[in-house]
Amino acid sequence: MKKCLSALTLAVAMIGTAFSQQTPSPAHDVSVSRNLSTFNSIVKELEMNYVDTIRPKEAFEAAIDAFLSTVDPYTEYYSADDRTELTKITTGQYDYAGIGSYIMQRDGSSYISGPMEGAPAAKAGLRSGDKIIRVDSVDTSKMGSSEVSSRLRGLAGTPVTVTVERSYVTDSILTFEIIRAKLSDPSVPYWGVIDGNTGYIRLTQFLADSGRDVYEALKAFKANPEVTQIVIDLRGNGGGLLEQAVDILGNFLPKGTEVLRTRGKDKSLEKVYKTTKTPIFPDIPLAVLIDGGSASSSEITAGALQDLDRAILIGSRSYGKGLVQSTRPLPFDGLLKVTVAKYYIPSGRLIQALDYSNRNPDGSVARTPDSLTNVYRTAHGREVRDGGGLTPDITIDWGKVSPILYNLVADNKIFDYATKYANTHDSISDPWQFEITDELFEDFKGSLDKSSLKYDKVMDQLLQQLRETAEVEGYLSDEASKAIDALSPLLANDVDQDLDNKREEISEYLGGEIASRYYYENGRLIQSLKNDKALKTAIETLSDRQRTAEILNPSKK
Repeated sequence: MKKCLSALTLAVAMIGTAFSQQTPSPAHDVSVSRNLSTFNSIVKELEMNYVDTIRPKEAFEAAIDAFLSTVDPYTEYYSADDRTELTKITTGQYDYAGIGSYIMQRDGSSYISGPMEGAPAAKAGLRSGDKIIRVDSVDTSKMGSSEVSSRLRGLAGTPVTVTVERSYVTDSILTFEIIRAKLSDPSVPYWGVIDGNTGYIRLTQFLADSGRDVYEALKAFKANPEVTQIVIDLRGNGGGLLEQAVDILGNFLPKGTEVLRTRGKDKSLEKVYKTTKTPIFPDIPLAVLIDGGSASSSEITAGALQDLDRAILIGSRSYGKGLVQSTRPLPFDGLLKVTVAKYYIPSGRLIQALDYSNRNPDGSVARTPDSLTNVYRTAHGREVRDGGGLTPDITIDWGKVSPILYNLVADNKIFDYATKYANTHDSISDPWQFEITDELFEDFKGSLDKSSLKYDKVMDQLLQQLRETAEVEGYLSDEASKAIDALSPLLANDVDQDLDNKREEISEYLGGEIASRYYYENGRLIQSLKNDKALKTAIETLSDRQRTAEILNPSKK
């Protein structure tokens, strides 16, 4: 017990030392010291008097997490055991080796949900929908995904035997000998030329090699004389290393252009970031696609290009993260990822949406209302605002997912049909040419158990609301009730009709799921791009040079 108590006391003392290195004010210093003393006393009392033995590791991690939650959601503690997660976030590489496949859990069993392209699982022949029934000599048929995943991991170069059950094939039990390998997620999973003249780059995260990967795509576009405009897709990109954002911006802006300033507690340590290379595309028409999942380094990239009137932003308002994190070493191989600064893009605006230093009485944090944001000016004098993320120059209404499609995806109806299709068809055409034909869609409809589709049926709900409202308001007479009863069969949802009415959006998901079985995630992406409203808008807008010029410089209309 004394040894445990000494360790806890030492930890509290180290926290106290860390706080004493910066004392913003005497009152603040007194408050910190008083609360640390109280916390230290609580630990001692528990160790000496609590009826059972406390668990110091779990207790302290819970206390640290609770304390950091009062700061902001980006300041996080990583113990020595958790540093793998941080390594993956910043580099895209996993600290462990594995087979390279996403695992899903269904009905108490684990399935391959998607092998990663080029990874050992894909090379060995594992497929989406395969049920993992054995790993080496261990029965995993009723084992959860986290435990199965841990058994699939190991040292690079070591073998693992995976036995699966595959549906819709003659020999349903298949065994694969797989050699584990180090894994990594690419930051540029896809790039290519669309519609003959548009260079398209999908950038999913800002990792150590992102600048190089984007440059390789741009070099290929430069060598293709037919490429006359470029679209960078940052939708769903939550950010990463800001230095990579600066590097990518250097491909489109003059060398030495200021694209970012960061300011922390010490104003004298303000840091200015400028592009450092000669741009490969200084003038080519450029559009950037953003949405609510575009954050941090994505917003630095898109925001700088908007402020400097270098690109048209298309999509929906971005997330609004204007905070910069850095890692600080802690004792016992721990790390603290801490917010050290706020960043300001070229117009001078901070696009942070939430002010974590001013919380509501209940501890919640509200977005900055548009009415309280401030106006800034781009290089050509266009109005832009701070707070609340980036507002695109052209807004896209993404629409809503229909209830029937939500049910088909959530209940794995589309996934299961794609499994059946892939296991009974050796190949499909190129994903740009592959289509959900009338015959294929009818086959999909025929595969469904219509009675299992428990989606929210809008007409049924409205009729029920009408009946309930009439009753509450005193209008539900026998005659009115009979009228509603008579109306019900006329407006009752018909599953086949609903499937046909929503065929276009169902076909997009179905086509993507099937294409992913043959062309992995790029197949899914390509299927979605064929009818992508934002991409179509970008191509049409950039192709109209006059409209592009008017958006970026309204004064020249």
